[in-house]
Amino acid sequence: MKQNINRRKFLSISALAGTGALMSSFGATAATKHTGDDEKMETRVLGRTGLVIPILSMGVMRADNPAVVRAAYNSGITFFDTAHGYQNGRNEEMLGNFFHGKPRESFLIATKGKGSPRSETFEQDYAELMDTSLRRLQMDYVDIFYAHALGDADEVKDPRMIAMLKKFKEEGKTRFIGFSTHAYKPKQIDAAIEAGIYDVILLGYNFKINSLEATNAAIERGVKAGIGFVAMKTMTGGVEDSEGKRKINGAACLRWVWNNKNITTAIPGFTSIDLLEDCLAAAYTPKISQDDEQYLAELREKELLFCTHCQQCVEQCVNHLPIPDIMRAYMYHYGYKYPALSKETLTALNLQEMPCASCKHCSVNCASGFNVSQKIASIVPLRHVADQFLV
Repeated sequence: MKQNINRRKFLSISALAGTGALMSSFGATAATKHTGDDEKMETRVLGRTGLVIPILSMGVMRADNPAVVRAAYNSGITFFDTAHGYQNGRNEEMLGNFFHGKPRESFLIATKGKGSPRSETFEQDYAELMDTSLRRLQMDYVDIFYAHALGDADEVKDPRMIAMLKKFKEEGKTRFIGFSTHAYKPKQIDAAIEAGIYDVILLGYNFKINSLEATNAAIERGVKAGIGFVAMKTMTGGVEDSEGKRKINGAACLRWVWNNKNITTAIPGFTSIDLLEDCLAAAYTPKISQDDEQYLAELREKELLFCTHCQQCVEQCVNHLPIPDIMRAYMYHYGYKYPALSKETLTALNLQEMPCASCKHCSVNCASGFNVSQKIASIVPLRHVADQFLV
């Protein structure tokens, strides 16, 4: 891994981002060795993979500017997370172009792919998905390949999924395998331990989850079994109100996550130099403060945009709609300001035209305080907006 750049040096040269001098300045800096008392980010080991990773990594999902990736890389961030479907493949292509020609040992790449083992053509489709991702990335292999957005323990243990993931690893297309999940995590973590093949789990982890004790206990069991844990959704949608108008204190959110030493790294989705600097400032002062704890405690009981995926709503809904996934689409649109991903998420759910039309009154009493029927009515029409208008 390349040496970390001095934080003060990074903050001074990152100001060049708006002057057009970012590329040449960072190109010179990347080759510079730093010795002495330079500040460096804390690193942790990712389970049995043995990978040593800074506690701050980059979720590239929304980023479409290679200058931000370059700034992250030159700041000492070494782990970059993307997926086959992000920006219809353009996200992987951007990373492939950026990392082309750079020493392969100087960075780590994770990508993700969705696939249904229930499909008759699953094996062929999944193999093509992996090969397409590698072509876009211009790489012979990725460091981690995740089965994307597994919804329950049965999917984690599905024999066809397991066979394909093992095949990717045996063929050298990925060094390590894992899965990502937004759903109820303890059961899935235990299923991963039982399956015995998963090296890494990427999970939603933040101060709002309502099964924290059970989740932390399951994570502890996973760590003892050699599984490494990466945290996403650390900032609960990026806002501290249900309308998505007030930016959350991301530094406090990240410090809360890093307080759990079983979480190796977090992958916030910063899309600008300013947001990167905020995340770096937190990474260089990672100890959670009393002010952080008080701030988060005040937000914990408030309605935000983040759905905790407790699944109680699915049981209460007379139509058993996939409400947590619809709420995730709502968060992508109103919190992330990423309507294209919101539409992609909704389209994959194959909802009926008006999912709540048959109900006079909503039977769901959301534990997070969401007006579920109102949020559904406001987000599902996005499915019919032309892609060119989703900017």
